[in-house]
Amino acid sequence: MSARRLHVRPEVWPLARPFTISRGTKTAAHVVVAEIEADGLVGRGECVPYPRYGETVDGVVQALTEVAGAVNAGLDRDRLATALPPGAARNALDCALWDLDAKASGRRVWDLAGCPAPQPTVTAETIGLDTPEAMAVAAAALADRPLLKIKVGRDDVVARVRAVRDAAPAASLVVDANEGWDGPLLRAVADDLAALGVAMIEQPLPAGADRDLEGFTSPVPLCADESCHSIADLAEVRRRYGMVNVKLDKAGGLTAALALADAVRAAGLKVMVGCMVATSLAMAPALVLTPGATVVDLDGPLWLAEDRAPGLHFADGRVGPPDAALWG
Repeated sequence: MSARRLHVRPEVWPLARPFTISRGTKTAAHVVVAEIEADGLVGRGECVPYPRYGETVDGVVQALTEVAGAVNAGLDRDRLATALPPGAARNALDCALWDLDAKASGRRVWDLAGCPAPQPTVTAETIGLDTPEAMAVAAAALADRPLLKIKVGRDDVVARVRAVRDAAPAASLVVDANEGWDGPLLRAVADDLAALGVAMIEQPLPAGADRDLEGFTSPVPLCADESCHSIADLAEVRRRYGMVNVKLDKAGGLTAALALADAVRAAGLKVMVGCMVATSLAMAPALVLTPGATVVDLDGPLWLAEDRAPGLHFADGRVGPPDAALWG
């Protein structure tokens, strides 16, 4: 392959409606796109700088700009692992390299990675944090979906979940506290959530303060999100959780996410595949992880006023694999 050139740009994608979780509300998705051009081909990747992890759009753009020379000189995915730390910047670049390799070889990324081809799969659709009444209205509009994810804070947890359950009696439910609880609150609501048929609780306690989970037998399975970024975290995570949410922006790209998912399963834990709110370009690489995942949560584009074109196909609570024109 001839000389390459890296292009980096920030983009803002307005949301169709505000998205609220326990730590705040957003009205737009702020993403960074990395494009690697070579031999008339362009490999693309998209990431979401996340303030929770100390990331900013400007910081990610700067990090990518600083490695542009190495990328242009032929930096590959193996060497990328030492050129950038895990996080959003490495994710965008790693996914762009995968996409470029797929286009150059004429093969799909999952073939290059030795993974099963992704199939249309059930994805969670998210009910943002709001009043119980408003969350019931949102759930009623999605009552035919097979899987709903409920964002909650500290207040009226059971009332909010019950409102969603009453409005969508057939849906499987997962609850995401986004680190907003403490041990006593988890113990206070866990039995009620189990009685409401909640299938999983995601990251109830703050990362770094979840030692309180050790020795607690939860009536609802617990999933680590913020507590698990890399394989190095698994030694502690496996003592506290039964599932890990693998996100490309946390792990630092598809390469690291594939390795993490394998390690999660080897540790006897289940895999969830998650996302940030972003366009279909950010979701597409994560679909490579979905075969073998217990829970898939890739509904980020459904929150946008308008998605990237071409985008992923969402229908009836399922998302299909990406066309090569989108990614991979």
